[in-house]
Amino acid sequence: MTTETGSGQMVRALTWKGAFWVAAGVPPLVLFSIGGIAGTTGKLAFLVWIISMIMGFLQSFTYAEMAGMFGNKSGGTSVYGATAWLRYGKLIAPLSVWCNWFAWSPVLSLGCVLAAGYILNALFPVPLAESQMVLDWVAANIASYTAETQAVVDYMAANAGVAVPDAIQAVATADGVSALTPALRTWEAGTLVIPGLGTLYFNAYFVVGVALMLIILLIQERGIANTAVAQKWLAIIVLVPLLLVGLVPLFNGSINWMNVTNLVPPTAAYSGVDGEWNIGGWTLFLGGLYIAAWSTYGFETAVCYTRELKDPKTDTFRAIFYSGLLCMLFFFLIPFSFQGVYGVEGMLATGIVDGSGVGEALGNMLGGGAVVTQIFVILMIMALFLAIMTAMAGSSRTLYQGSRDGWLPKYLGQVNSHGAPRNAMWTDFAFNVFLLALASDIAGYFYVLAISNVGYILFNFLNLNAGWIHRIDSAHMERPWKAPTWLIGINTILAFVNALFLGAGAKVWGYENALWSGLVFAAFIFPVFWFRHYVVDGGKFPKEAYDDLGLPYGELGERKAGFLPYLALILGAVVVLWANWFFVLPG
Repeated sequence: MTTETGSGQMVRALTWKGAFWVAAGVPPLVLFSIGGIAGTTGKLAFLVWIISMIMGFLQSFTYAEMAGMFGNKSGGTSVYGATAWLRYGKLIAPLSVWCNWFAWSPVLSLGCVLAAGYILNALFPVPLAESQMVLDWVAANIASYTAETQAVVDYMAANAGVAVPDAIQAVATADGVSALTPALRTWEAGTLVIPGLGTLYFNAYFVVGVALMLIILLIQERGIANTAVAQKWLAIIVLVPLLLVGLVPLFNGSINWMNVTNLVPPTAAYSGVDGEWNIGGWTLFLGGLYIAAWSTYGFETAVCYTRELKDPKTDTFRAIFYSGLLCMLFFFLIPFSFQGVYGVEGMLATGIVDGSGVGEALGNMLGGGAVVTQIFVILMIMALFLAIMTAMAGSSRTLYQGSRDGWLPKYLGQVNSHGAPRNAMWTDFAFNVFLLALASDIAGYFYVLAISNVGYILFNFLNLNAGWIHRIDSAHMERPWKAPTWLIGINTILAFVNALFLGAGAKVWGYENALWSGLVFAAFIFPVFWFRHYVVDGGKFPKEAYDDLGLPYGELGERKAGFLPYLALILGAVVVLWANWFFVLPG
């Protein structure tokens, strides 16, 4: 550990404020799934965000205590909590770290595909059906359409009762939009179908997304201090207008209170029709809480940089606490105001669900006209950059510390001359190039999100239980900040609530096997860890891993918690399996 660059080690160059700014990319995560959650839970959407954020804030106190125990570690709370499981099964600890990484890492690909969409819309827009250029095209070509034109015949067959002139107008308009759409928007170098997973699309979204990821990677190569400075200015530019979007509708009378009352689930996902609190309704509600956790819990990334903090004993708690308060403000305000203004019907618009129209919708909430709307489109791109920067900084340090602790391949434990984990960042990049190809259409986007969140809920379950395990097994370790014991107990209960979300919610997002796909991907860590631990390291962890726990080299210490950790795992699995069986989608 050093305070100088060029040493080949991570550098203590960060205060809690710097860690706070790096974590400031979490509030924009609300924009990733605000439409999807509205479609799934209907009028309950804003309530889902509030409940999920309260849970995330409570859980963070367990994570803050563990972060303070390990001032020499990087990689975040999954690393600190994983050490609690070492005594009870060598495979469990790396599972927690792996699940946290593959939950956070896809923010890069998901954020880049959204940002690519905004950039392409700005530079190569698809013309609107009512635009003058389309109207002119239709006027010039409509004479070539008759009742016998095959496209018109097909349209009338699919739309019974439509008159011939109306069918001709509709077909001509669609052809006009298609003819005037820039070629780049439909360009595709090819596709690759992977059985059991999905289709990889190598299109314009993919190319622009890769370019954006490279830019972010180059910024982070300069080290955490430079990343924090870049994040600070991005956050100020993005979050202040976003805060106005949440506040202004509350004071200018644009909230329609009918949109946020009579809170019942919809009859089916994306139906927009009020349903009732039956099994199907509860399933949709839990599905919303399942996917919201991916965003609202995310500020735990504020303690990913403990090894780079100047004073980790005091800065870890401050970083996660104030990051949590920031997130509470945004995750309460934005979904409420958004839903209050647009209602469920407005939030089910295609551009809101797929993310491409969120920037325009935010601008319209301030009623500032076309100029303000375009500014918000630009701000949306910057907000996505903010979130992607946060994700790469945190997830790469999780890989780095996993390597240093002997769980992941050794090459990930190297840093560059600025103390940045270069190999881990390039690994993140390569993994997300693959995910970017998978997420380059809306179906693949939510598939990646649903699967990655399986890992995130698993990590949270293991980590919340790690809090009380550390209390029993590592009572000798200093805790610069100690959570109230009653709160550790509540958070242990919340671990099983999260397990309920996982079992019931993963199936809600259009992929019946999302839970099992996520569990299969989680299991990939087992051969990776086996090779590193038993082949490379000869069955022992690196010395620094034992030193961090205050244990002699090669000894993991007494299992003071006895059978209780195993009981927690068994009960967690029972909750997941029961919830997956019991909760079913409407209809």
